[in-house]
Amino acid sequence: MNKMDTLRNFCIIAHIDHGKSTLADRLLENTKTISDREKKDQLLDDMDLERERGITIKSHAIQMLHDQDGVEYTFNLIDTPGHVDFSYEVSRAIAACEGALLIVDAAQGIQAQTISNLYLALEHDLEIIPVLNKIDLPSAQPEEVTDQIIDLIGCKKEDIILASAKEGKGVADILSAIVHRIPAPEGHAEAPLQAMVFDSIFNPYRGIEVLFRVFNGHIKQGQKVRFMNTGHTYEAEELGVLKLKQDKQEAVYAGNVGYLTSGIKEAKEVKVGDTITAVENPADKAIGGFEDVKPMVFAGIFPVDTDEYEELRNAIEKLQLNDASLTFEPESSAALGFGFRCGFLGMLHMEIIQERLEREFKMSVITTVPNVSYHAYLKSDPEKLVLVTNPTEFPEPSELDHIKEPYIRAQIITKADFVGPVMNLCIEKRGDLKNQVYLTSERVELTFDMPLAEIVFDFYDRLKSLSRGYASFDYTPMDYRETDMVKVDVLINGDQVDALSALIHRSNAYDIGKKICSKLKELIPRQQFMIALQAAIGAKVIARETLSALRKDVTAKCYGGDISRKRKLLEKQKAGKKKMRQVGNVEIPQKAFLAVLQLND
Repeated sequence: MNKMDTLRNFCIIAHIDHGKSTLADRLLENTKTISDREKKDQLLDDMDLERERGITIKSHAIQMLHDQDGVEYTFNLIDTPGHVDFSYEVSRAIAACEGALLIVDAAQGIQAQTISNLYLALEHDLEIIPVLNKIDLPSAQPEEVTDQIIDLIGCKKEDIILASAKEGKGVADILSAIVHRIPAPEGHAEAPLQAMVFDSIFNPYRGIEVLFRVFNGHIKQGQKVRFMNTGHTYEAEELGVLKLKQDKQEAVYAGNVGYLTSGIKEAKEVKVGDTITAVENPADKAIGGFEDVKPMVFAGIFPVDTDEYEELRNAIEKLQLNDASLTFEPESSAALGFGFRCGFLGMLHMEIIQERLEREFKMSVITTVPNVSYHAYLKSDPEKLVLVTNPTEFPEPSELDHIKEPYIRAQIITKADFVGPVMNLCIEKRGDLKNQVYLTSERVELTFDMPLAEIVFDFYDRLKSLSRGYASFDYTPMDYRETDMVKVDVLINGDQVDALSALIHRSNAYDIGKKICSKLKELIPRQQFMIALQAAIGAKVIARETLSALRKDVTAKCYGGDISRKRKLLEKQKAGKKKMRQVGNVEIPQKAFLAVLQLND
């Protein structure tokens, strides 16, 4: 039997918390890849944050050996992160496989992420093995969820494997299905080398470790290799396959998955989706589907203590080594001092980076209002595109011809009882209903076209509270569409505070301007003089709140006596207040900068 015939490359597709990492643990135990001593829950999730939140942030790959009918098969499990923010990583991992285990929770049924990752797998012609997990739960509804799976992928009832990853039921059936149903990889070991990078890991001692899948040819230790999209050439210093620990090999052949180290120090040099080829006998063309990952959400990150600017730079640089999709550039703010403008794949990505800064580097930071990137076109040159990722870059209204904002296609799956509130929320967020499908009599899939800017704020939290946690949400970026955005500035005592500026759709500007002013009125402590809090579009003030002065009772010591004594003291106080108002500086507490994020609380 050809060695390639015993290879199986597969991934696991599931919505968050449907038991993907637990099933991976059982597969590793059943194939004796890990010993009893190495056993622990969520074995492939090695970050504390992943264990706490129960989500996979970084995808992992691992090789297992399985004996079936006297033949030893090699399985490469390419684990994928489940969250929408990491969908490009998911698509590259899927492109490296021939099959996928589709895991559905028997209690929760099919959810938005399941569908979007399934479509990705079907686009790459993967063989799908449906697995109904958590059948041991008292709330499981195996019959109903089985019908949902049959409707979704058109399989037969007997194709669905019933399993409980927690109790180890059905794992033997899954291993047997991987052998019999997933096709062996195709490719020629003697053809010119073509290998696709599907991930990279930063090792502080050895630099970047590149994870790849060989489609054609083979890669040998010491061979000179070139990354086709970046054009860099390296020597393959060490390579091997990915067991629980790295297993060093002389060569990795077509169809297999492996790792490569070559002393690469910067994560930017290795891009997911790139093609590795040999320098001596290069391949004619790269493997298709490569694209640069584009950040979708931008926010300013500033140190609370301005002396910690360099420490923050070092911390972000170290995070970027582990996460090449994080982008950053220095920026300064009159209110917050020096910091960085960071680009993230989405809101979860931003939350995780912020939490890792605080945990791993003990940095306390202030994050400004997140916003998306806009395409602005000026009257002087309507063809030229100006990228706006920060409210301070927004052109003057007199110079602006038109502006475009990014739109997404949002898929929301919810219980039928919550359709009304969910629709109201989406329409309030400028969504446009495109489709409504009843998956069962109880579950509805709603499809909306929405501006990305509307979901970066509080959309997900409000969706969860409206639907009592039952709605699942997933989105795919679409295109840029013309819009009417304005820059709302906040003036405190006549001075503009750039860190509180926000880009808002004109229809919401008055409402949000008023909310910002009243929120600041609660949070800014009163001074000895009156303070005007204003929201303005350009020179036009759209909302105002007045923070009244703290009045000291100067006449308290006058008991009885002539009125002229009191008047003299009050006149003296009045003159002092006038002088104070001219030179008065307002101290803004740190929580006021975060207030804009919680306007609906």
